[in-house]
Amino acid sequence: MRVLMAMIAAALLAGCASSAMNEARSKSPSRVLSSAKADQLVAQCVQFAWQDEAVFGVDAAAYLEPRKGGGYTVYTRSAESFADIQVQASGTSVSYYALHDDWIAKRRLAALGTCM
Repeated sequence: MRVLMAMIAAALLAGCASSAMNEARSKSPSRVLSSAKADQLVAQCVQFAWQDEAVFGVDAAAYLEPRKGGGYTVYTRSAESFADIQVQASGTSVSYYALHDDWIAKRRLAALGTCM
């Protein structure tokens, strides 16, 4: 029963995060970066960097999902920050979205930058 409740809660949270991300995607990203590295390597690096508790404290949760049509999305709890990572002709493109322009969003952007 507990497992079922946990699965339902996770599904509901994913739905909320998805709608927040779709709304953010309807606007311009906070920053667009590019890399010569493979999209999967960039995505894994971003996820790992965002999980650094020494930098982000107890809010060091980051999730990695494949995107429909290719690429990856790395996002935080409640999708307050997320990055869409896609292959482009010239390499990998990363669109970074932050719901708030605060210190944590800037730290996440800096951590993302180390993966480029």
